[in-house]
Amino acid sequence: MDQDKSQSAGHSSNKLKAVNELDWSEVNLPKPRPFSLSYQVSMSQPESHLFEITLYVRGWEQPTLELRMSVWTPGSYLVREYSRHLQDFAARGEAALSWRKVQKNHWQIDTQGTSEIVVHYRIFANELTVRTNHLDETHGYFNGAALFLYVPGFEKQSIQVEIVLPRSDWHIVTPLPAVPGHLNTFEAKDFDTLVDSPFEIGHHQIYPFEAMGKPHELAIWGQGNVDPDRIIHDTQKIIQVEAELFGGLPYDRYLFLLHLTSSGFGGLEHKDSCSLIYSRMGFRAKDKYDRFMQLVAHEFFHLWNVKRIRPKGLEVFDYERENYTPSLWFSEGTTSFYDLILPYRAGIYDAKTYLKSLSQEITRYLMTPGRLVQPLSESSFDAWIKLYRPDANSANSQISYYLKGEMVTLLLDLGIRIKHGNERSFDDVMRQMWKQFGKDEIGFTPEQLKATIELVAGFDLTDFFNRYIEGGTEELPFDEYLAGFGLRLQSNGENDDRPPHLGVTIKTEHGREMIKSVEFSSPAQRAGMVAGDELLAIDGWRIGADQINGRLKDYQPGDTIEVAVFHQDELRVRSVTLAAPQPNHYQVLAIEQPSTIQQRNFQGWLGVPLIAI
Repeated sequence: MDQDKSQSAGHSSNKLKAVNELDWSEVNLPKPRPFSLSYQVSMSQPESHLFEITLYVRGWEQPTLELRMSVWTPGSYLVREYSRHLQDFAARGEAALSWRKVQKNHWQIDTQGTSEIVVHYRIFANELTVRTNHLDETHGYFNGAALFLYVPGFEKQSIQVEIVLPRSDWHIVTPLPAVPGHLNTFEAKDFDTLVDSPFEIGHHQIYPFEAMGKPHELAIWGQGNVDPDRIIHDTQKIIQVEAELFGGLPYDRYLFLLHLTSSGFGGLEHKDSCSLIYSRMGFRAKDKYDRFMQLVAHEFFHLWNVKRIRPKGLEVFDYERENYTPSLWFSEGTTSFYDLILPYRAGIYDAKTYLKSLSQEITRYLMTPGRLVQPLSESSFDAWIKLYRPDANSANSQISYYLKGEMVTLLLDLGIRIKHGNERSFDDVMRQMWKQFGKDEIGFTPEQLKATIELVAGFDLTDFFNRYIEGGTEELPFDEYLAGFGLRLQSNGENDDRPPHLGVTIKTEHGREMIKSVEFSSPAQRAGMVAGDELLAIDGWRIGADQINGRLKDYQPGDTIEVAVFHQDELRVRSVTLAAPQPNHYQVLAIEQPSTIQQRNFQGWLGVPLIAI
C-alpha cells in the first residue's frame, strides 16, 4: 500500500509538472459566467396595487443563496419593516428550488448546483409617501429599499432594472442612467445607489430645465393649481444660491419628483434627486407657496448635508437595523435653518416674510413643553423610537431635532456673526464640513463637528454644547443673541384677549370632542383629565372643540370649573382650577432706538436696513 501510494504520488507530480510547462495561452478552458444581478419590475394589474418583481442571479457558485430586505430607508429614521408587504415568494433554476424564511426579512434558497437563479415575489404598494411605494391605475412609484431584495456581501455589485410598462402611454422617470440599447432598462452602480434612486412610472408630466449649466427635470404627478414655470423659475434661484454656498453642484443631472395629493406634505432627499409631496391646491396662496419653496430648499440642501456630509453612524448604511447618531440635529435641524433663509437670499420672499416664518418656528419651539425635558443629542439618537411615533405624551417629553436643531443653528450663526462682524457665519461651517468630510464622503464624529464649528467661530463652545445640545435642557437665550442685531422676541401682548389656561388639545372625531393631549403640570392634568377622554360639558353646558376658547373667556384665572368627560365610557366630572393665560405666539421685532452697531449688524446679516422690517 505504501509503495502504491508512492508510485501514484510520483505519477501525479510528473503530470502536474507537464501541465505547468504548457503554454496556457493555447489552452481553451471553459470560462465561468460572470456574476450579475438584474431586476424586472412589472405591474400587470396596477389596480391591484401589486408590483411584480423578478430577480435574476447569474454566475452563482455557492450552495445557498441568501436574500434580505431593508427595514428602513436612509433619510427616514424609523424601522418600517418593508418585508411585511412581500408575498408570493418563489425561486427556481432549471426547476423549482427549495427555500426557507429564517427571519422577518431573510430568505435562504438551496441552489442545488445551478448557477442561474430566478426569484419572483410581489410587493403590495398602497401607501403614498415619499419613503414607501404606491401603485394604482394612474401611476407606479417606488423606493428601492421598499421594493428590492439584496444579496448580503454583494452590495457593491452593479444592478440593472428593467421596467415592464402595463400600458403604452405610461413612461418612466428616475435619476438612474438608462442602459444603452435596452428598452426601459436602467443601471445602479451598487445597492446604495439603487436604494437612493426612486422611480415614477405613469402619466406624470416632465419639465426639463437647466441650472448652473447642468440638466434638471421637474416631474409632476397629480392635478392641482401648480404653476410649473413659476416653480422652475424659483427652483433655479434656490439651486444657484445653494451652489454658490458650497462652490458648485456635485452631480451631473438632478430630478425633482413632485406628487400632488389632497393634503400631503413632506420630502425625502437623494444624492441626485428628491421626492416631494404637497397639497394639490397649495400653490396659489403666497404663504403656502413659500412653504413649498422652503420644502424644495430643504431637500435640495440635503444633497450636501446628510447625503454627502454624513455623521459617522451613517457613513456606511446598515439596512437591517437602526443606524444611531447623536448628530441628526445638524443633519436635519441645520438644514431646516437654511430652508428658511435660502429662499430669502434667492429673492423668493422679503426680509419681513423671513422674520415672520422664523417667528412661527420659534413659536412652535416655545410651545413644546418637551424642549425642557429631552436633550437635543438624545432627540437625534432616539429618532428611531420617538420622532416618527408620536403619542399623547410626545409634546410633554420630546423635542424634534429638526426644530431645536434649527433654533440652535440660528443662535450659532448669530453668535459667529457678532464675533466677526458678519465676516464669518454658519455658511463657513458648512463649507468647511463639505471640504473636510463631504467631498470624500467621510463620516464625521460629534467631536469633529464641534471642533469644526469652533474653528469657524474662533471661540470655545463647550459651555454652549453642554447647555443646549449634549445633555442640557436649558431655555434657549433668544433675546441674548437677537439683541446684537437690534431685535427682540415678544410674546402675546399683556392685554390681549387670551382665555385662562386649561391645558388640553381637543379634536372633533366622528361627532365626539376627543382630548388628544394634556399638557404636563397644567390645570387639566392636575385635575385628572387624560388623553382619550371625551369632553362633554363645562359647568353643565355642552362644549365643542371650536367653542372652548370662547367659553373659557367667560372665566378668570383662579376660577374653578366643572368639566364633564367620558373616561373609558364612564361619566366623570373634574373640578379644574384655571391658570393664567399662556403665550401662544412669539414674534421677532425690532427694538426701540437700535444703536449704530446693531443696525450695521442687521444690515450685514439680511442685507436690508433694520428700519425695513
